[in-house]
Amino acid sequence: MLEVEDLHAYYGKSHILHGVSFRIDEGEVVALLGRNGVGRSTTVKAIMGEVEPVGSIRFRNTEIAGWPNHRIARLGLGYVPEERAIFPTLTVRQNLELGIKNPRKPHKHTVQQMLDMFSNLRERADQPAGVLSGGEKQMLAMCRTLMGDPDLIMIDEPTEGLAPLVVKRIGEMIRQVADTGVSILLVEQKLSIALDIAHRVMVMGRGRIVFEGTPDQLRSDDAVRREWLEV
Repeated sequence: MLEVEDLHAYYGKSHILHGVSFRIDEGEVVALLGRNGVGRSTTVKAIMGEVEPVGSIRFRNTEIAGWPNHRIARLGLGYVPEERAIFPTLTVRQNLELGIKNPRKPHKHTVQQMLDMFSNLRERADQPAGVLSGGEKQMLAMCRTLMGDPDLIMIDEPTEGLAPLVVKRIGEMIRQVADTGVSILLVEQKLSIALDIAHRVMVMGRGRIVFEGTPDQLRSDDAVRREWLEV
């Protein structure tokens, strides 16, 4: 579904990504792990067109490297940024409605389905999104992206700054999204949630993929965890 090959990216003169290559298959959940500053967020931003990519990015056999992000989104690639980017003065319901790409066409997800799936949002449906807790804002951001009926969704650091109980709830939500058949690229620092959810994991270090395998393979590889993940 998504194939990235020899991807490079720069911020000014700083070379951030150094030939990143990977793939994500239909219905697959892949976690991208690593310490802060190694290029994980830059990877998803380059795929989504928010950072200029150098290399090949193919989504459903279409080369999208260099496309504007609105065109990439219309092709079926969803993105939940780390900062969540909700509209605080609009209601929860209005935020969800903004995720609909074309209201004239039938779509897989409806506002009511999102509210029924997540009771926290249903109870606050007509309140301004700015009053939501951090975890509720993360739920809203993911649900709004789902309203666009993506085939693959990239989620950047969904549990950052959240309490342990909320982290558990976000993990359950990601599983629910995966159960709908949507492929997921999950950028995450917390090993426990990533290893529990993902079919496959990748570890980044210094702008490169330094490990790729199953969660069990990473659990058993002490050397990789010590060198690239543990603080």
